[in-house]
Amino acid sequence: MSRLGKMPPWQKFFVTGGMLSCSITGIIYLLGHEFRIEPSFLGNHKILAIHGLTAMIASIALGSVLPFHLKAGYQSARKWLSGFTQLGFLIALLITGGLLYYGPAEIRDTTIRLHWVMGLLFFLIFIFHCLIQFGRSKVRV
Repeated sequence: MSRLGKMPPWQKFFVTGGMLSCSITGIIYLLGHEFRIEPSFLGNHKILAIHGLTAMIASIALGSVLPFHLKAGYQSARKWLSGFTQLGFLIALLITGGLLYYGPAEIRDTTIRLHWVMGLLFFLIFIFHCLIQFGRSKVRV
């Protein structure tokens, strides 16, 4: 690895694929279940189950990034805002996701809204974080 914090290709594919698949399935379910766009197709239980499985993959991907990429990014002082904001949102998404399954019924409606708002914000920041990197690497070529 020539650059500090640069992920090997397999890891970049794993992290990007895991985060994107989780985000996209979450958005699909949100559109169907909350916004009632084709609810029988987009908001069905299969989409929710796929979202849950991709969330597990995304969690493993996050774990693969923490030991090296996060430490290197912190030391380089580049993209701190987008990187640590993503990490905060991911932690909050894991907590709210757990509460949706295991939490008390009294807080479910609030938890649902928090989860999807944070999920959308995470997705935007993740795309931004990736595009900054791709944009800079193109400039250096």
